[in-house]
Amino acid sequence: MSSSLLMFLGFVAVTLWITWWAARRSTGSNAYFAAGRSLTAWQNGIAVAGDYMSAASFLGIAGIIAFQGYDGFMYSVGWLVAYLTVLLVVAEPLRNSGKYTMADVLAYRLRARPVRAMGALSTLTVSTFYMIAQMVGAGALVSLLLKDTGITYSTAVIGIGILMIVYVVFGGMLATTWVQIIKAILLLSGTVLLSILVLRHFGFSLSRFFEAITMVTYHDAAGNLVTQNFLTPGLRYKPPYGALDLISLGMALIFGTAGLPHILVRFYTVPDARTARGSVVWAMIIIGTFYILTTFLGFGAATIIGRDYIAKSGGTNMSAPLLAQSIGGDLFFAFISAIAFATILAVVAGLTISASTSFAHDFWSNVIHHGREQRPGEEVLVARVTAFVVGAVSITLAILLGPTANVAFLVALAFAVAASANLPAIVLSLFWPRFTTRGAVAGLATGLLSSLVLILLSPSIMKANAIFPLENPGIISIPLGFLGAIAGTLLGREPSAEAGFPELTVRANTGLGAE
Repeated sequence: MSSSLLMFLGFVAVTLWITWWAARRSTGSNAYFAAGRSLTAWQNGIAVAGDYMSAASFLGIAGIIAFQGYDGFMYSVGWLVAYLTVLLVVAEPLRNSGKYTMADVLAYRLRARPVRAMGALSTLTVSTFYMIAQMVGAGALVSLLLKDTGITYSTAVIGIGILMIVYVVFGGMLATTWVQIIKAILLLSGTVLLSILVLRHFGFSLSRFFEAITMVTYHDAAGNLVTQNFLTPGLRYKPPYGALDLISLGMALIFGTAGLPHILVRFYTVPDARTARGSVVWAMIIIGTFYILTTFLGFGAATIIGRDYIAKSGGTNMSAPLLAQSIGGDLFFAFISAIAFATILAVVAGLTISASTSFAHDFWSNVIHHGREQRPGEEVLVARVTAFVVGAVSITLAILLGPTANVAFLVALAFAVAASANLPAIVLSLFWPRFTTRGAVAGLATGLLSSLVLILLSPSIMKANAIFPLENPGIISIPLGFLGAIAGTLLGREPSAEAGFPELTVRANTGLGAE
């Protein structure tokens, strides 16, 4: 049995034991959805980092840097800076004002049914986009590693999906959290070790490393051998729309993080707002270290093994694992690949539980049942059924897209949807007294619809026939989301919403009355 398969099975065995352990403690809605609000700052911070450092980060960004140099590194910068928005704007108010989901904050002073219905729809859309990216990365990775066993891309995607569903259905948030903690520690350790090996290849000389980056040789689309300075901007974001596309990507990443459902729900797993803020600080330290090190992963792959070898050996998503194999041998390749596998499992579990929680808590309990008390365990049961459905949809779409789609790009689209739909509603609900239910629904709907339509009309989908010229819609759809929310609010006043604003402000800033 190969070392890769042994490491995979070892990680799966450990995480399944964690799921069994957590299942014995995940009794009741509070335990299942929020881990009993028992996590410390460091535990939740590492879990947040584990949720955030996805396959898009480890596989996708390394691949984009390896193929498009400096422009690819801009993805790393955007993902890192994004956590300042979370720390300064949403972490504390969200923890104080909500219970299980983003829509809890909106429903605090607005009419519950409309905002919860739209909030659930937005959450499911963002989670599905994000999850497809992880499943694509998982299928490509596992099928490459275990190709000698006859495992295909489709089989690998189905296997990953089933494992993810098991974690969520049986272990809930507690199991998901500990899987993420283990994964974050493994991922950071592996990235540090791989970065050290890259530097060793250049005699631990940064000057030699960056000199090599200025002379990367590869064959272009026409088959010509070219030498390119990978520190020069413009390899990905070319005229006439390159600058706008880069700005659009930056807006999506920086504002989208504060609207990502699977990140927001993590702040409900801690006992108070102070711990929530501490979680973000821990997360920023880990995330910052990781994204700085993606420099060595991507540029190391470009200079040591080259674009041509990566392209014929698995595509952009395999840049980091193939680099590990080149400079560390098959055993290190297996270790790095197992870490990538752990990364994907942890993130899809987090996405699944956020989507299923939103549907069960927001739509089932508060829209269909009007917030009335249900049979014991019904809300958790609905969440578990939803996890099956979300998993099945994600598996199907990932198989249809195939292994060649770059996962960092797919995740950037999820960020654009989150920034366009979720963030305007959250920010205006927390900081604008006049904000109304009509405004929240209009903002969520406008941001969601505009971002999806622009993605469908973009070069990503329509290729050369694109009507919208940018890959990422954020520069248009985010302002439209805010404009929709503002316009909807100005159509009429809502006295009850205005009356509830002082109470929301006190609770958001002090935590008085928070669960």
